[in-house]
Amino acid sequence: MTTTDKTEITVRTTVKKSGEKGWELWTTPEHIINWNNASADWHTTKAENDLRAGGKFLSRMEAKDGSFGFDFWGVYDKVITNKFISYTMGDGRKAEIHFEGTGNETNVIETFEAENENSVELQQGGWQSILNNFKKYAESLP
Repeated sequence: MTTTDKTEITVRTTVKKSGEKGWELWTTPEHIINWNNASADWHTTKAENDLRAGGKFLSRMEAKDGSFGFDFWGVYDKVITNKFISYTMGDGRKAEIHFEGTGNETNVIETFEAENENSVELQQGGWQSILNNFKKYAESLP
């Protein structure tokens, strides 16, 4: 019998937006393409989001110089509007996101299973950078 321990990574931020507005900016494709990148030399060229249990999501992430790109996709396992999302990525790993709105602020806490190709530190840094870009984008809007 083989057992595999899965490493979970958690990233978080607090956004100065209401829970409802934070949710909208996180889940709407026309907003996703504006914040979903880990560094300035990457961008999301396409986003699709069927936000319901069993629904699929897809973000096409590409290097701006055209040298590399990939589809980040998965299927939603559970969605509680303005509160919680859990999903299974295309490679079978699990993730969940908690949205904790208090007044005009929303805590976003994202936990995901690490993959085996990159270090935990690299993965945590990349996902945190995306979350930081979300915060920056969200707070730049009126």
